[in-house]
Amino acid sequence: MKLILAIIQPSKLEDVKAELSEVEVVRLTIMDVQGFGRQKGQTEVYRGHEISVNLLRKVQLQIAVNEDFVEPTINAIIRGGRTGETGEIGDGKIFVLPMDDCIRIRTGERGPEAI
Repeated sequence: MKLILAIIQPSKLEDVKAELSEVEVVRLTIMDVQGFGRQKGQTEVYRGHEISVNLLRKVQLQIAVNEDFVEPTINAIIRGGRTGETGEIGDGKIFVLPMDDCIRIRTGERGPEAI
């Protein structure tokens, strides 16, 4: 079992959800997050003054999957989250973490069956 964390552009959320649906990944958690990477934020002009905005709005997906779904999930996120053919800085990141256990609260099932 793996926990996939993906940080993507908010404008790409619907595209990523559609791609995930195509590979039969239909369970996910979505959070609004802020941060910066290589972009280091952006500069805006407000009332004639230049203001540095350090944190950019992003969306984080949390997806728990069994081993068979890891690569299809990653590829779906890349297809839906990439800007253009080759992508652009700021398209996001995907992190794949080991997941020791999963418990379904309703039934008490554990492990891969609980996902």
